Amino acid sequence: MRTHVYIDGFNFYYGCVRGTAFKWLDLSRFCELMLPPNDILAIKYFTARVEARGDDPGVANRQETYFRALRTLPRVEIVLGRFLTNAVRLPRADGRGFVEVLRTEEKGSDVNLATHLLHDAHRGLIDCAVVVSNDSDLAEPVRMVRQDLGLVVGVISPVLTKGRHPSRQLTRYATFKKRVRRGVLEEAQLPNPVQGAKGLIHKPRLW
Repeated sequence: MRTHVYIDGFNFYYGCVRGTAFKWLDLSRFCELMLPPNDILAIKYFTARVEARGDDPGVANRQETYFRALRTLPRVEIVLGRFLTNAVRLPRADGRGFVEVLRTEEKGSDVNLATHLLHDAHRGLIDCAVVVSNDSDLAEPVRMVRQDLGLVVGVISPVLTKGRHPSRQLTRYATFKKRVRRGVLEEAQLPNPVQGAKGLIHKPRLW
């Protein structure tokens, strides 16, 4: 089946690879291992650029290095949303008044994923769509592609983190469902270094 894979980058990061040694992930190899029967034509990775923080000034550089490595993979497309940072007043945990904090939210990735999913399906580009996410907000586009357009839709749940479980609301509409396996993440690591168009791309040391 002609297959496109749609990866919710931040959902995947926090559900599977945060705090692990698996961040240098080859998305093409990952999809091949998770979907061995499928003819994978495109892998769309939905995320946003992070900003350097006082407690982690290198985070943006590490992410950009990973993006450069991903761009060497011919089937992978990075689709960027954005981060919004706003000052908000929140109550203190001890109940003694309020404090002003900076709240950072990733915006646009779920909308971008749903848009690409529906657009590809309506254009007849795919026989099968696979959504890698645990975000229940994507349940309606998954339902539409499965029930209204009659296509095969898989959901791969990135829920390795302790205490996380597949979203029933999202997976209820799937033709098939899977969970990310630790062994797949271990096997699907990029080489270090990766050969880029302008030289070698090395995995960040702190990863």
